[in-house]
Amino acid sequence: MKLLVERFTSDKDATISAIYLDNIFQCFGLEDEYREEKVASETRIPAGSYKVGLRTTGGFHARYEKKFSDIHQGMLHVQDVPGFEFILIHVGNTDENTAGCLLVGTGARAGEGDMSIQSSRVAYKKLY
Repeated sequence: MKLLVERFTSDKDATISAIYLDNIFQCFGLEDEYREEKVASETRIPAGSYKVGLRTTGGFHARYEKKFSDIHQGMLHVQDVPGFEFILIHVGNTDENTAGCLLVGTGARAGEGDMSIQSSRVAYKKLY
């Protein structure tokens, strides 16, 4: 399976994207903003191709084991990103809910200074 994150708008705090799985639209995404110089927990990952695996350790894994007990086998983990580690795909609605990770939602608000995604749990389960 191929996961494609197609970024289409960004402001000083966040980036909104469309997420496709094998060229079929699945949901919207929200990441931190682009920065020339990386700032820990405040910078989106560079564009590129990355593998997505399952991370079965850490706090998110333990919480999601309970929150999504019907589907959870590990956190969706974007792997081998140069200069970044532990980039997860998880639920959340605004840039305040991400520390460099990719959030997913069924809807998106892409207004300047007002970037958010909606129905994150629904989108996460669908993507998972």
